[in-house]
Amino acid sequence: MAEDTLQVEAARIPDRDRLLHELRKAGLDARAVDEVGIEVRCTDQLDSAGDELLAQTEHLVTSLGAPFVPMKHDGVIYIRPPLS
Repeated sequence: MAEDTLQVEAARIPDRDRLLHELRKAGLDARAVDEVGIEVRCTDQLDSAGDELLAQTEHLVTSLGAPFVPMKHDGVIYIRPPLS
């Protein structure tokens, strides 16, 4: 199967670093890109892998007690502060 990547964008560098650490600890092949980005390599079908990554990201954010909300848009998962 071809290898694809999924993108995660955090709001700040410390959030990116914390999430990157947790994604790696969860066994994902994740690496930092640009200032606040994370690239996750996957061999699954990209849509289902993206949904799984979104679920894992939601769980990680909740377990860390971080005041952020993961949102998936155009194949990228954004980690943002809540709107209200």
